[in-house]
Amino acid sequence: MNFIEAKEIMFQKLGDWKIMALASCHEDYPMVRNVSCLIYNDRIYFKTDKNFRKTKQLMQNPRVAMCWNGVQIEGIADIKGLVVEEEGRIFEKLYKKFLWQSYNAYSHEDAEILVEVTPQFVEVWDEDENRKAFQIFIDFLTQEVLVKQYDE
Repeated sequence: MNFIEAKEIMFQKLGDWKIMALASCHEDYPMVRNVSCLIYNDRIYFKTDKNFRKTKQLMQNPRVAMCWNGVQIEGIADIKGLVVEEEGRIFEKLYKKFLWQSYNAYSHEDAEILVEVTPQFVEVWDEDENRKAFQIFIDFLTQEVLVKQYDE
């Protein structure tokens, strides 16, 4: 399996949006919380209030891990500015489409910032047609892929 095929499997599993666990750490103090994510442009995006603890933590240490249903992502978070300032307002349009209830309840234009997570290393758990488990390890920096059978 090559890098493009592995990346397609990962993004296909994630789809257009997911509620994902986001882990961050600053000064040996880890935190995990769920965030509503949109997936586009080979990145993962979420919004958050610029005054939250997680935002301050991300500014001090942008290294994050995210997880959803067998897809574990290690990456770098980049705070892009206010959601309403994104060129083309892609996030805002997709958030309204896929997460309407949250969009209505938590859209504070003056405080909501957009965070972009660029994957660096990804582990995907999957099964073959015989329900035998395997892992796909995707290194985005070197574009190398390792497939490791779990069940023999």
